[in-house]
Amino acid sequence: MLPADQAGIPPCQGPRARSAPISFAIPKGAWDTHLHVFGPTAVFPYAEKRPYTPPDSPLEDYLALMERLGIERGVCVHPNVHGIDNSVTIDAVERSDRRLLGIIKPHRDMTFTELRDLKTRGVRGVRFAFNPQHGSGALDTELFERMHGWCRELDWCINMHFAPDALEGLCDLIAGAETPIIIDHFGRVETAAGVNQLPFKILRDLATLDHVWIKLTGADRISHSGVPYDDVVPFAHALSEIAPDRLLWGSDWPHSGYFDPKRMPDDGDLLNLVARFAPDVALRHKILVDNPARLFGAI
Repeated sequence: MLPADQAGIPPCQGPRARSAPISFAIPKGAWDTHLHVFGPTAVFPYAEKRPYTPPDSPLEDYLALMERLGIERGVCVHPNVHGIDNSVTIDAVERSDRRLLGIIKPHRDMTFTELRDLKTRGVRGVRFAFNPQHGSGALDTELFERMHGWCRELDWCINMHFAPDALEGLCDLIAGAETPIIIDHFGRVETAAGVNQLPFKILRDLATLDHVWIKLTGADRISHSGVPYDDVVPFAHALSEIAPDRLLWGSDWPHSGYFDPKRMPDDGDLLNLVARFAPDVALRHKILVDNPARLFGAI
């Protein structure tokens, strides 16, 4: 591991420069619904309070990855390391030549007028990332309720990232929402606990609701077996049986929080997983094209 900076914040690894070849035909109009842009920090500095410091991973690097993978559209999700300053995400969306939409981090000083303006600039939702295991605190329920009402008026989604043991306590909140709710990374379930574990049972119950969407993302983060992530596949199959029209795929590029370069995932490997998650071509088309296009729409 590289030495920490003067504030004691450890640096993490950047993404791989190359990716494995894609093993299946990527359909026209495919989406990556979960990516981040970091920096350049000379223009968009990181928040002072952060768990690690990633290297710059600017928009230009991601656009090059899109070309390599055959992805046409994407959703840039604001990362916690940039704090409540959403400038880096909005800038990436606006400079993407209409290829990206955005999901921002909400805060208590935001106004409805500000959010309405951001919609015209390509923003389509807010994200609550509060995984205590990663130093992200707890859900601000007061802010959630305020944003829930505004997102309903704006026809936006609410993106949520949390630890699996939070699912039971969040179940009623998510079930009662009146705007689309997107759950990141399979709900961060522990694959070693199997598909019959309580958090995944709750996730499957939520997946039956028409407003709940689940991202088949972060396989590298929840897998215990590692590449080729065999232990994640049964979870994707189980969700496909319940909610084929509300599953999404995303790369999670640039994969922050990895300190060992040997563990950094390969974006080609992660995209190739879609063919195993969805062996049926029609289902694959839903996950990569139809579902995100229906949820996010055009700019």
